[in-house]
Amino acid sequence: MSIVKIIEVLASSEKSIDDAVRNAVKEASKTIRNIDSVYVKDIKAHVKGDQVTTFGVICKIAFRWNHD
Repeated sequence: MSIVKIIEVLASSEKSIDDAVRNAVKEASKTIRNIDSVYVKDIKAHVKGDQVTTFGVICKIAFRWNHD
């Protein structure tokens, strides 16, 4: 039987929402193995003047927990 754990991660990007999600997975994978999926819980954008400066996401990252 596999156990799946879920953590919540905040990430950002100056490029796009897609890049912010990829940044979340990239950072999480530095310390977590067996990542299975990402659920984007919330999206936001920071604005300065009349321009979007950064995109932010709150992600739930699911991974298989091994007892090895």
